[in-house]
Amino acid sequence: MNKTIGNKVVSHCPVCTAESLQVYHQDKYRIYLQCVTCSFIFVPSDYHLTADEEKQIYDQHKNAIYDQGYRRFLSRVVEPLVPKLAANGQGLDFGCGPGPALAAMLEERGFGVNKYDLFYYPDKSVLNQTYDFITATEVIEHLADPLHYIKLWLVMLKPGGWLGLMTKLVTNQQAFTHWHYIRDLTHISFFSPPVFEYLSTCLPISFEIIGSDVILVQKKRTMDIKPK
Repeated sequence: MNKTIGNKVVSHCPVCTAESLQVYHQDKYRIYLQCVTCSFIFVPSDYHLTADEEKQIYDQHKNAIYDQGYRRFLSRVVEPLVPKLAANGQGLDFGCGPGPALAAMLEERGFGVNKYDLFYYPDKSVLNQTYDFITATEVIEHLADPLHYIKLWLVMLKPGGWLGLMTKLVTNQQAFTHWHYIRDLTHISFFSPPVFEYLSTCLPISFEIIGSDVILVQKKRTMDIKPK
C-alpha cells in the first residue's frame, strides 16, 4: 500500500522495493514508515535535511582521534572484527568523519586503512579499489538509499572480506517511540535483525549481530550485482 506524504507518494521500500508500507511511528518532527516485507524502517524524503543542514550538525560532533571515550565506543566493533582479519590487511573506513579515530585504531594494529567521507574525506578514488575489510560506524542510519551503499561495499570487498557496521538496532515499537536515536534528525534509516535476515537471502552474505549495535557481515563470493 503506497503512502502519500506531503505531496509525494512513497511507493516502495528502499531496501527490498516492496510496496507494502505502514506507518510505524509519528512524532512532531517526522513520520516513520515500515516495510511489511523486510521490516526496514525509514523516514520519507519530505523530512530529509539538506546536505548543508546535515553538515552543520556533523560539524558539532567532537570525535577526536585520540579521545579515549570515543575509542572505547569504537572498540565495540574493533575487538570482534580484528580476529577475523588477516595480518596486514587493507581496509576502508567509510564515513570516517573529521576525526578518523577508527582508522587510526586499525592502523595501530598493523592494517592499512583508506578513508572516505562525503564531507571530510571526499576522495572518491578510494572507492575504485578492493579491500579485505570495510568499516562503516554510525553511517548507515544516515543514508537514504542504504541498499545502494551495501551493494557498493560488497563490490569493493574481496570474497571472504568483512564489513563492520555500527548502528543502533530497533527492538520494538514501544521502545522506538521513546528512543533517543530517532531524535537525531540526520538519522533516516533504521535496521533490525529481520532486515539483515532478508538481505542475506538476496545478497551473497552471512552476518552476525554483536550486542545492540554491531553487525559483522561477510561477503561469501564475487558480487555480480552492481550498485545502481
